[in-house]
Amino acid sequence: MKHRSAAAVAVLTLAFFGAACADRSLPGGSARDAGFSQERLDRASVIIKEAINRKEFPGAVLLVARKGKIVLHEAYGESRWVPDHRPMTRDMIFDLASLTKPVATAASVMALVERGRISLWDRVKTYVPAFVPYRDWFGADGEDARIWNLLTHTSGLPSYTEAEDAAKVLGRPCSPEALVNYIAALPKNDPPGEKFTYSCLGYITLAEIVRKVSGQSIDRFAAENIFNPLGMNRTFYNPDPKLFDQVVPTQLVDGRPLLGVVHDPLARLQGGISGNAGLFSTAGDLAVFGQMLLNGGEYRGTRVFSRAAVERMTSVYPRAAFTGRGLGWDLCSVYASNGGDLFGPRSFGHSGYTGTSLWIDPDTKTIVVFLTNSVHPDDKGKIVPLRSRVANVIAAAILD
Repeated sequence: MKHRSAAAVAVLTLAFFGAACADRSLPGGSARDAGFSQERLDRASVIIKEAINRKEFPGAVLLVARKGKIVLHEAYGESRWVPDHRPMTRDMIFDLASLTKPVATAASVMALVERGRISLWDRVKTYVPAFVPYRDWFGADGEDARIWNLLTHTSGLPSYTEAEDAAKVLGRPCSPEALVNYIAALPKNDPPGEKFTYSCLGYITLAEIVRKVSGQSIDRFAAENIFNPLGMNRTFYNPDPKLFDQVVPTQLVDGRPLLGVVHDPLARLQGGISGNAGLFSTAGDLAVFGQMLLNGGEYRGTRVFSRAAVERMTSVYPRAAFTGRGLGWDLCSVYASNGGDLFGPRSFGHSGYTGTSLWIDPDTKTIVVFLTNSVHPDDKGKIVPLRSRVANVIAAAILD
């Protein structure tokens, strides 16, 4: 009996420590210890609740972390209005929309750069031979776009293409390779490196480059090389239906809200796995990703990027300085309003069409994750001005 009892204790002990190791989320801490004014920080919750009362969107989750500790993590309002009303909870899973671009796609590209598998100066047509260059008024071919052009939205590609038009040619669903070849053949609007045009098409192309070089689709590569090592176990493409009660639905399509199905039409055309959109995650997981970046590519003993790669990703890229963007991340482009007016010039982030936002300030060591379902149910929600105000309130709450 004593041997059995000792064995049972050992099993329980291992289970306990295993569970502790499995939970790699940021620890909690007090606002005061993190250098915040609690009174000023509370203003963020006030203005979010006011916006929800005005029916600008159904609900939100706000997470604020500083110096490696979460000081605010709250849920507000409802996760949905249709077909019924359900409360929002802190750990709900959101369709990140364009936050997919830096968190999954650009991160995967940079992982391949670090390993010497690709270079940012590689021609896009090396991996996508169908990628036609810009042609001038006389029909003469211009310079070839490079991988860094895709990352900085300076490839000359249009911003988007209609999914229905592509489906008529490619079928539904279509393979990522087929869609990328379709995109590659589109006329380019500008010579590479000369104009900033925010382009989902460039990031769809980047995901296909990751697949060709690594032999893995973007969802598998990002999971195995980034998300799983960091313990981001609630970050994935195409959520399991068993998790649908924890997923925040987006817009109504054909009379039903999209639930666990990506909102973006081109990502949907590819079966939910794409470089421009398709990633689902929680505020807690995004905080881990943000802390990894603040730590220079490492989190709790696990290094997924070098400091050099993090610095390059999150700084304005010199060859495209006029864009105000890094490699995947936004610092001061016209799309950077979610960072507000008060965080410093080295701060960076990104937002998503569904109402999601992540902003990170290395100078104050602050992470702001603000996730909403503003496209639910009819794509008429208002979120852009509030993002900026929330960021301002949080920046102004920092005392040290």
